[in-house]
Amino acid sequence: MKRPNILILYTDQQRWDAIGNDEIITPNLDRLAAGGVVFTHHFVQSPVCMPSRISMLSGQYPSTLKITHMGVPVPEDTLTLPKLLNPYGYRTANIGKLHFLPHANRDHRHPHPDYGFQHLEISDEPGVYEDAYRAWVRAQAPEQMDNISVGIPPASRVWQELMDIDDGVNHRGNPSGRNDTLGVIPFMADDHLTHTAFVSEQTQEFIRQQTDQPFLCISGFYSPHSPWVVPQKYLDMYNPESLSIPSFPPEIDAERPDNPFGQFSDTQLRNAKHGYYAMITEVDDMIGQILRTLQETGHADNTIVVFTSDHGEWLGDHLKFGKGYPADDAVSRVPLIIDAPNGISGKKIRSLVESVDIVPTLLDLAHIQIPPHLQGDSLAGVLRGEIAQGDGVALTEGNGWKCLRTPNFRYLIHDDGTENLWDIQQDPRNYYDVATHPDYAPALMDCRHQLVTRLLRMERPIPRTWTY
Repeated sequence: MKRPNILILYTDQQRWDAIGNDEIITPNLDRLAAGGVVFTHHFVQSPVCMPSRISMLSGQYPSTLKITHMGVPVPEDTLTLPKLLNPYGYRTANIGKLHFLPHANRDHRHPHPDYGFQHLEISDEPGVYEDAYRAWVRAQAPEQMDNISVGIPPASRVWQELMDIDDGVNHRGNPSGRNDTLGVIPFMADDHLTHTAFVSEQTQEFIRQQTDQPFLCISGFYSPHSPWVVPQKYLDMYNPESLSIPSFPPEIDAERPDNPFGQFSDTQLRNAKHGYYAMITEVDDMIGQILRTLQETGHADNTIVVFTSDHGEWLGDHLKFGKGYPADDAVSRVPLIIDAPNGISGKKIRSLVESVDIVPTLLDLAHIQIPPHLQGDSLAGVLRGEIAQGDGVALTEGNGWKCLRTPNFRYLIHDDGTENLWDIQQDPRNYYDVATHPDYAPALMDCRHQLVTRLLRMERPIPRTWTY
């Protein structure tokens, strides 16, 4: 039996409505969606990078992994997707962003733990550290090395100053540092030297090298994560004046002129979308090249292609940029497209699904038994045209809080007992908390019940070996 290849196209900080959107130019993702299944209500288990990524690639919730916030190194013995596939002859690779280790306080020239991957080209931040991306650029255009950094992260600057470290990396590519809402910043080096191009080119090279065994390849794109650094040619594809701005309730809209950060004028909001959308278009362009390589190498007919992201981006909603607590849809709901051999195509599934469902789905499609410690549900049946199973809710977690998303409500509870409730049907952007409104008492009680039920369902006690 020939097992399918698996290609995961994994972006960073791409919100759910940043595909299939008439304002965004994504012809390749549009074709991928037309040939596969789009899960329109797909939720991640954490609204920040590190917990979300290990949750997805292990099929377990952050609380089970005990990784509910940033800065926690993933234990090397964690059972990840590549470790589950390796015994079945898979050649496994991660190219680009992985973010299983904190990146601000280490030397990126040191070998990275493999986490089950046989092939690693790790670069968690574009041009910021001496890593696989900088080595790739240096091999092609050493004279352009000073133009590729997106700006040193603040925590990295502090660590280097305290430890008296000079890594020799010039951040001229973004001299203002990690100012996430500065506006669009044209990439200063040649277009073919971006981090997105690096991930695409090295993914294609890996695919070309595979001949006689199935493979797993994760393409870890950094875009469309801020700051908005992207080649000018992609910026030129958009007219920022034509881009829409978020819809705000009147009282929030009134706060925009007096906001202390001065970042939420119509111009600033459009500038943010301009850069964000241009980065997505560059990713789309590079994904198109990867998919063409799949075709040219004869792998396309036997490759499961997954497109998703680790979390979303407020992009001005709630007068915020970035991601994190309290995990409203802008940051917890992300794209999910799965194009599987012999699967249905052109279908949109509106049932709620979670990123912990991805690993069991891939194992199921690869004809590999699903270990009982996994906490998600296989979506393989849905990809064959069956009705979606599961309890119809999604859980996103953080340190000291849990957020339950149902088809109609979003419920948030904190470790001090504080509760919030938002009516998705009446208030889709979650501006009005109705937890204390008497009319919503039945809904609040139902959300509590569904959360407790989900927590009980999540439990995975150590199996006993005999009766006593």
